[in-house]
Amino acid sequence: MSAVANPATVGECLRVGAGFSQGDRNWIAEQFATLDARLAGFHADATELEVSVKDREARGQKVTLECWIAGRQKIVTTSTEEDLHAALNDVRDDLRRKLNDAKTRQEPRNNKHLRDIPQPQGETDPIDEAPARADAETA
Repeated sequence: MSAVANPATVGECLRVGAGFSQGDRNWIAEQFATLDARLAGFHADATELEVSVKDREARGQKVTLECWIAGRQKIVTTSTEEDLHAALNDVRDDLRRKLNDAKTRQEPRNNKHLRDIPQPQGETDPIDEAPARADAETA
């Protein structure tokens, strides 16, 4: 994997949406800090995270975490946990899983288009170059 000049971090890319105040941002960024290692492979300028909550601290609260990375589809994770801390951990873990799944889909082993790259001309298989073996009975 090529090194990224300006790697994305939660602290740099996180926005707080509906239901959260700017005062909550630092606390949320601390909860999401474990995502930094996963986001480091992407450019900070091309990565955005937004967390929002609907009906905060109510029975039907819903936390949503959205992730936009340039050149990829938007990833959305949600949680309906009643405890806000648990809901934030739930969306964080779900985003990490979805980012890992997206990375795996782009690896050659799982992507036929990347895997089926023809070998350059001139390269031969060492097995094909082995001299013909004389049969012991005919020698």
